[in-house]
Amino acid sequence: MSNNNELIVSLDIGTSKVRVMIGEVNNGTINIIGVGQAHSEGIKKGTIVDIDQTVHAIREAVDHAERMVGVSIEEVYVGITGNHIELHETQGVVAVSSEDREIRDEDIQRVIQASKVVAIPPDREIIEVVPKEYIVDGQCGIKDPRGMIGVRLEMEGTIVTGSKTVVHNIVRCAERTKLRVSGIFLQPLASSYVALSKDDKNMGVVLVDIGAGSTTIGVFEQGQLANTTVIGIGGDHITNDIALGLRTQTEVADKVKIKNGCALIDEASEDVKFKVSRIGSEVEKQFTQVDLANIIEPRAAEIFQLVEEAVFRMGFRDEIAGGYVLTGGTVAMPGMLELAKEELNAPVRIAIPDYIGVRDPSYITGVGLIQYALHQMERSSKKVASPFKKESKPGLSSKQKEQGNLLEKVKNWFSEFI
Repeated sequence: MSNNNELIVSLDIGTSKVRVMIGEVNNGTINIIGVGQAHSEGIKKGTIVDIDQTVHAIREAVDHAERMVGVSIEEVYVGITGNHIELHETQGVVAVSSEDREIRDEDIQRVIQASKVVAIPPDREIIEVVPKEYIVDGQCGIKDPRGMIGVRLEMEGTIVTGSKTVVHNIVRCAERTKLRVSGIFLQPLASSYVALSKDDKNMGVVLVDIGAGSTTIGVFEQGQLANTTVIGIGGDHITNDIALGLRTQTEVADKVKIKNGCALIDEASEDVKFKVSRIGSEVEKQFTQVDLANIIEPRAAEIFQLVEEAVFRMGFRDEIAGGYVLTGGTVAMPGMLELAKEELNAPVRIAIPDYIGVRDPSYITGVGLIQYALHQMERSSKKVASPFKKESKPGLSSKQKEQGNLLEKVKNWFSEFI
């Protein structure tokens, strides 16, 4: 790792997993050089229900990532989602401050701050402002006004608000693990920087992140996030169904789902066989992939039906030209794409990141948070701050220190787990 490269750390607090990702920024290109994750039951549907469990999971994930890279993390960018999120149209207006009337970064920051001067309930917190367009002396449709000449600068955009309780509890959990939260970003927005192209957003598309305990939906139109919601069903519900159907433990059911799962009965094979230990019996029973698919398909179909209903409730009743883009760990299961096409009756594809061999849709949010943080810094011309303490994390053996180039170590690590 070059000393000239900067690093950004994302913290994705999911419904059953907390994931920390370290991104190395080199000339605007991001390489993922560290990942740490831990199981957590401290958050349900985007809301913290157990602070101690959440703090413990964050600490475990951070420690894993620190030891992988050999440093101590102290600054993170956090993703947030949930049905408490609301989007509102907003507008800001300022006079260009420089004598030569050239619009500079400080003018853009002033107009964004001006757009935040709106009346919101006392239990709501402004998370961020997403500019749609800038207007310079009446000229509309400007994406980046820096360097232009003008007297009056306007900005039209979307203001994102969330429950103050939820936001403050997320920050509190991070702070209890000695982390500084440098930014909180809306997860669908962050994920879209990796999962969607500009054409997708302009055409109109639904981004569906099927996580473990919930599914996050973001609808994009005309290049912007138009609405977002969360439904309280995800991959863990499939796991629970398998546990009940096979009469086995949840941990065993999860392993079976990952190794042998298929979401479409027609694609499942009778030749794929496996044994599981059943609750209340010392004898293992054999099942086939078809048996498993008969349990998985109804629940997976229900998820897609609920997604479609949620999109309709948000007011998008006409066919969305770009269809649906799926992400999240659950969609990696064989048959999920084909089932989604059948249930949604629309174009569907799976978004997969490609960063140093990381080709897992469950990484979309973490990578997206890093990409989005970099975008926000570039927009504000802020230097990427080092998220690390100067001293190395103690406990590394001399053998680890002598393993050579850090990037090669990361590649080796990923090759073992992907």
